[in-house]
Amino acid sequence: MSKLEITLKKSPIGFEGSQGATARALGLTKVGRTVIQPDNNSIRGMIFKIRHMLQVVEVAE
Repeated sequence: MSKLEITLKKSPIGFEGSQGATARALGLTKVGRTVIQPDNNSIRGMIFKIRHMLQVVEVAE
């Protein structure tokens, strides 16, 4: 199973509140923070919702 490296590139301040909650649910609390998440449909949906704030890279295991 592949994994995704997700980096928060833009602050969620000024966007809809649920978008900030989605960033926190992904584990992204500060701009520049990077997390590794599994590549599944729920994570992909969260990424799609806040795609304008993120940089996503697929990581091979």
